[in-house]
Amino acid sequence: MGEPRLTLITRAGCHLCDEAKATLARVAADTAAGWWEVDVAADIELEREYGDRVPVLLLDGREHGYWRVEEERLRRDLAAPR
Repeated sequence: MGEPRLTLITRAGCHLCDEAKATLARVAADTAAGWWEVDVAADIELEREYGDRVPVLLLDGREHGYWRVEEERLRRDLAAPR
């Protein structure tokens, strides 16, 4: 199956991150899209790149959005051919 298509970059204590995780869990349950979470503080390169601009959602390694998960757009993009 390979790596999950979705990566959520988060930070501990981030309420927007909690909202994004709930949205991703719902989308993943409906679409069988795998996702994983990475703490921005665990990687200096991620910290430099994203800092306080979390959560950040990556789809297939490319930035899909930040602060809020646009659920309809994400579902559409997951369904589109790669």
